[in-house]
Amino acid sequence: MPGSTTSKTYYYVYVLQSTHKVYRYIGFTQAPDRRLREHNMGMNFSTRPYRPFKIIYFEGCRSRVDAKRREKYLKTTGGRRFLAKRLQDYLFTKQ
Repeated sequence: MPGSTTSKTYYYVYVLQSTHKVYRYIGFTQAPDRRLREHNMGMNFSTRPYRPFKIIYFEGCRSRVDAKRREKYLKTTGGRRFLAKRLQDYLFTKQ
């Protein structure tokens, strides 16, 4: 049967942007809405001083390993260049 051996769980790689300061955070989770609330409530030490945040980009993966690998890539110089190209209209036009 198609789909009978695959998990229904998705893992999401996400990019947050601070609404007050020039700061972006890249992470992965199974629940992006919950994770955004946690960041905005200051439950993450590394993002606490930069809140509030909004999600500006996310990708879904079927495997935790794939999501972790993608997160790691997006944190590299090449990954940040990819995000700049992918989000160029959002990032480089005045809103």
